[in-house]
Amino acid sequence: MEHRYTQNQRLWDILDDVRDPEIPVLSLVDLGVVRKAEVIGDRTCITITPTYSGCPAMKVMEEDIRMRLMMEGYKNVEVITVLSPAWTTDHITAKGREALQEYGIAPPEQATSDKNALLGHPKQVTCPNCKSRNTSMLSQFGSTPCKALYRCLDCLEPFDYFKCI
Repeated sequence: MEHRYTQNQRLWDILDDVRDPEIPVLSLVDLGVVRKAEVIGDRTCITITPTYSGCPAMKVMEEDIRMRLMMEGYKNVEVITVLSPAWTTDHITAKGREALQEYGIAPPEQATSDKNALLGHPKQVTCPNCKSRNTSMLSQFGSTPCKALYRCLDCLEPFDYFKCI
């Protein structure tokens, strides 16, 4: 029996190929930025939420979505940005977390809350290279504002950590 995709599933499959401009191993779907994808009449409507309100990559994301869908034959593509509900790192898929790890970026912890800060303990981040938890933060800001710079105290390699938001 032949598997037939719905129009909506086809949209999600195409969007799963649109990469984050700052972290190219993540699709916008795996990053959790794409919230809704639907065809309404003759319009194709994609709803996205920025990772944070000042994200400089949003215009690039919008254009990449629009261009990719138009290349697939979709006309009248509308990309709608919504701020609520706010994006959090909880929206990153399991596949996205794995991709970050393999790329050398420590994925965010599962929960957005970190009780260590309340207790005055340093954040425990796993090194994506050697998997050690013996790490230390070098800077609250890494290669992009959504990442912090850490160093592994065992393998001595620096690495980005995707901050929990």
